[in-house]
Order: sequence, then structure tokens, then C-alpha cells
Amino acid sequence: MFEKIKINFKSIKKIVPTMTFVFLLAFPASTNYKLKDFGFGSGGVGNATAGSYAMDAITGEQSGAPGANGGYKMVPGLLFTNQANVPIAPAFNNPNNYYNKLQIILDTSGNPSDTKFAIAISTDNFVTTNYIQNDDTIGAVLGSEDYQTNVLWGASGFYVIGLAPGTTYKVKVKAMQGKFTETGYGPIATQATVSPTMSFNININTINFGSLTAGSVANSPNVVVDFTTNGASGGKVYVIGQNGGLLSLSKSHIITSATTDLANPAEGFGAQGTLATQSSGGPLSIVAPYNVATTNVGIVNSSVREIFSSSNPIVGGQGTFILKAKSVALTQAANDYSELLTVIASGSF
Repeated sequence: MFEKIKINFKSIKKIVPTMTFVFLLAFPASTNYKLKDFGFGSGGVGNATAGSYAMDAITGEQSGAPGANGGYKMVPGLLFTNQANVPIAPAFNNPNNYYNKLQIILDTSGNPSDTKFAIAISTDNFVTTNYIQNDDTIGAVLGSEDYQTNVLWGASGFYVIGLAPGTTYKVKVKAMQGKFTETGYGPIATQATVSPTMSFNININTINFGSLTAGSVANSPNVVVDFTTNGASGGKVYVIGQNGGLLSLSKSHIITSATTDLANPAEGFGAQGTLATQSSGGPLSIVAPYNVATTNVGIVNSSVREIFSSSNPIVGGQGTFILKAKSVALTQAANDYSELLTVIASGSF
């Protein structure tokens, strides 16, 4: 069945066909995000490079600025998604009252093991900034070699050396893992060196042997030396004798000091170390020829001789020694046999 449609034409000089256009725009997208535009900021070229820099974004992208409180940043844009994690403040310690070094233990803050870290250091709150070098010293220039992994810095910590005594230092760390990933510096840690110190004390001023019995070895009371120092290489205690033995001016006779065993027939005099301890650091040790026992002694004369030693900083060091003397039947009797001993302590800074 057909229906007839009547079409009336008026006077038309030209028929203009009508066309409809549909515009399609494909946005860069993934299942996780959609980027509304390829260009942002001031525009430019992505991945621009030069001899001294590379830009992994479109020129003009803002990657962040310090917050009003100085501690936070707003970092929008593609660049921020590439950055390593900003390291938190490292552990900054002075475990043994050091005057010329401090310990730093980095926090990797979840960054991969191949991440490299650079460390800035300052004594004036970063008005002036220096950098820890790859040999653990301080320098004014941060070179590419001064970016090191946590393992190279020392996973269990390392000491920054060559510091000034009695000075407060501040450090902060930044991270980098490949191109376009370097962060800003993280929070600041603070620690101070101490001043060089040494303390020294002896428990006795006068020693009295009493009467010497011919052929018998007599012992003095204990001479206790208290010794503490934060010297980087520890310190030493020395003993010196004025007369080189027990001298009687009235008889013009001396019981000569020597390194010997007083069990032998001759008369003699000397010192013997009996104990060396410490509260921490050290250790303190007895040095030859005084590290002997029984009736053996080390010489005490006008030469400066080391009796106790520590090669490391030491706290609460205590060294004990005794003097031993022996007369024989031919020794002239007198009540003025004496010796003047001088004990010296020194720190190895």
C-alpha cells in the first residue's frame, strides 16, 4: 500500500545540503588516571635536554615550593610522581663524647637499595652550607661522587670527621634514584661535639715501706691512677723516678732500680702493674716492662716510661701498680732511703 505525498516547491534557485560534523578528542588516560591536557604551565617541549640539565616534563611545570611554615611542600604535576621518597631526619649521635667527629645513621625512608643520598651539613643553620664528602670529611662543593647509596655511606652508620670541638652541627639529607628523581632536602637533625677533656688523679701521696728485711721482697700499698679522656687515640700514663732507686743520702748508697726478678740474690727496686680496668671505651692496659707478676718489676728511673695505655677514648679508666723493694745483708742500714716518683697522664688528641 502506498501513500502519496505531495510536495510543493516554491521558487528555489539553489539547494544547499546540510552536513553534521562530530568531533572526537582522545585524552591521554589509563585505568588509574586521566591527564586532561598534554600541555600545562607555560608550555614548551617535553623531555627537553641541554648539556647541563634534562627536563622530564613540559617546560613551565611547577614542581613545588616551600610551604608557609617552611616544613611542607605542595608538589603537583608529573615531576613529583617520579621523585624518590624524601628522607626523614637521620639519627645524629655523639656516642662517646667525641670532640672531632659525629655519627650519622641514614634512614632510607622506603627508597630502593640503589637510591643515592647526599648530606648537607652546617654550623649556622644553613646560612652557610657544606656537604659531607665521600671520604666522610666536609667540603664546600657537592660533587656527583658525594651521592652514595646507604651501603656505601655505611648501613649501620658512619662518622663524619674533621669537625671542630665544642660545636653544634645540623645535617639534612636528599635522595636520588636515576634521572628526574632528586628530592629536596628532608628534615634537619642536630648534634654537637664536645670540648677535648682529660681527667687524672692518684689515690696516694706518700708510700712507706717500713723496715726492709734483708733477703725479703717488700710491697708498697696500691697506687691507683684514675684516668679519663676523650682523646681520639686515647691516652697514656707515665712514671718517672728522680733518683733511679731508693737513695740514702746519709750513707751515700742507692738500692738501684732495674727491670729484674727480685727473687735473685741482689738488692733491687721497681714497679709492677697489677690491674687495669675502665667503665667504658679503652681498654686500658698495662705496658711492658710493668706487665709482670710475682717478684718481677720494671725499672723506674729518670727516663719517662709508659706504664698504662689506651688507644681509644676511655671513661673511668683505673690503673693500679705497686712498688717492690729488696735489701740484702750487705745493704747499709739507714732510715732515709727514698725515691721521688712523678706520674704523668696525657691525652692523644
